Amino acid sequence: MIARRNVPQSEELWPEPPIGSPVTELLGGLAPAYSTPWGAAYCCNSLSWLRAIPDASIDLVLTSPPYALEFKKEYGNVAKAKYVEWLKPFGNEIHRILKPEGSFVLNIGGSYNQGSPTRSLYHFKALIMLCEEVGFHLAQECFWHNPAKLPSPAEWVTVRRQRVKDAVEYVWWLSKTPFPKANNRNVLNEYSADMKRLLKRGYKPKQRPSGHIITAKFGSDQGGAIPSSLIERGNNESNSEYIRACAEAGYKAHPARFPRALPEFFIKLLTDEGAIVLDPFAGSNMTGATAENLRRRWLAAEIKEPYLLASRVRFPSIARDRAKA
Repeated sequence: MIARRNVPQSEELWPEPPIGSPVTELLGGLAPAYSTPWGAAYCCNSLSWLRAIPDASIDLVLTSPPYALEFKKEYGNVAKAKYVEWLKPFGNEIHRILKPEGSFVLNIGGSYNQGSPTRSLYHFKALIMLCEEVGFHLAQECFWHNPAKLPSPAEWVTVRRQRVKDAVEYVWWLSKTPFPKANNRNVLNEYSADMKRLLKRGYKPKQRPSGHIITAKFGSDQGGAIPSSLIERGNNESNSEYIRACAEAGYKAHPARFPRALPEFFIKLLTDEGAIVLDPFAGSNMTGATAENLRRRWLAAEIKEPYLLASRVRFPSIARDRAKA
């Protein structure tokens, strides 16, 4: 996801169709708005859609639902006072459809209380509900750092200058068991220059001043550095091809998109090739496009038809079919 373009320009950059049953079989007779050999996107109420999916059939649910923001957005968002109640039935269905070793990755942003420079606790309340009432385990709290995020709310950040700019959003990694499928070897980072030098000259085991005992294993090449729980990536340049493609096709681009780096990281960490990845709040369907590019099958739902139609530009095979029509 980090290096790939959103809309590959050549046939060779897109994966071959998978072997196995198409994901549309999970939805019975419900017709998708569009599909590829790897996945299908549906224009519908995602709660009803989730209820039609069989138990324990999905490997990973990865999504970013509308946040509980103070001001209404054109893509729809729920008031903070009702957010936990609104999210709970989705959580119940997601828990039901996940495989025992599956994961639920939820990107959710924070918010200020109305008329006050104090923070809302709605996203923490949502997490507690998902764990204590629905039955998820919190595998790990992760974070998306977006350095391109604009200063907001303007009243407290740029006018009164009483707060600093928000640049981090929460990513809750939830699971049905304490031991979900995961392998951090799939998301290793390149070693730093210092670590490369250490590996080259060798390392003598010793106890650090902090009291930590560093063994000889520290000086062995493990193929890369284990990443942190902080994913740093702006959401401007990573979506530029999507925005240009929407403009060329006359589509309205979705205004709230996460960068490709976010779904790519978790899809690699939590699934193998051929797994099924699902996004019930698809928006511009970055999750589906990333899953397909990583040779995973996918399902997506989006209630706003203009956004779902625009998301087709992320899939070269669909763009070619439309050009031929």
